[in-house]
Amino acid sequence: MKEKRKEIRRRFAVVVCLCAMTLAASAQCTFKNTAFKGGEFLSYNLYYNWKFVWVKAGSASMYTVQSTYKGKQAYRASLTTRGNRKVDEMFVLRDTLLCYSTLDMAPLYFRKGAREGERYTVDEVWYNYKGGNTHLTQRRQYKDGTSNTITNSREECVYDMLNIFLRARSFNPEGWKKGHVVRIPIADGNSIEAAQLRYRGKSTIKADNGKKYRCLELSYMEMDEGKYEEIVRFYVTDDSNHIPIRLDMFLRFGSAKAFLTNMKGNRSPVTCIVP
Repeated sequence: MKEKRKEIRRRFAVVVCLCAMTLAASAQCTFKNTAFKGGEFLSYNLYYNWKFVWVKAGSASMYTVQSTYKGKQAYRASLTTRGNRKVDEMFVLRDTLLCYSTLDMAPLYFRKGAREGERYTVDEVWYNYKGGNTHLTQRRQYKDGTSNTITNSREECVYDMLNIFLRARSFNPEGWKKGHVVRIPIADGNSIEAAQLRYRGKSTIKADNGKKYRCLELSYMEMDEGKYEEIVRFYVTDDSNHIPIRLDMFLRFGSAKAFLTNMKGNRSPVTCIVP
């Protein structure tokens, strides 16, 4: 009987240790959200540079809600871009991004469906935090229905392009100087690559809602052939919301810009409107 009780206590201790390790790993990747709340909706006009002329290309929207993921409270964020018929004649742009994170910003899931010209892929990333590391299952599906799945484990926290955007909105830039860099590993459907956010200072940006905002300027950059290439430049409000007012996107087939048309459900009052 004593041996049986000892065995039960031993198994219980193992379970407790494993749970503690899982919580510790997850906690390493958590971050206090100070920028948004569930119900935030942002909409944008898209413009594309075609033969040195900027043309209206379509629209984009980002919606963040408080939801559940595998039975637990989570944030769900979605970002969609849609080109109009006029631009479809030049190229087809259809991107849909979706992510889930814990309420304290640890990534849980990411999906990107991208149709750019004739190319169509679906990337997915699943995260878990067992044993003190970040574990990822990554899958890329192609237009012909084939797919590749890989697994990765890292000691550090890993993000995707949408989860890192949510987390970065809560960064505190006080004391940052031009050129300040935050380095981050970024996962997609088939790899984990070095990336960084680079602070470029402050500027005043006019949105498509007719208002001007004092903004922080940040570049999202990825490693390509041994050097960092700029993928997106963000202009976010210089207040606690850090709402994107303008995005400059450097695409395979040219460049595009997105200008804010409307915001609602923001967490805090917008205090950086320029008269």
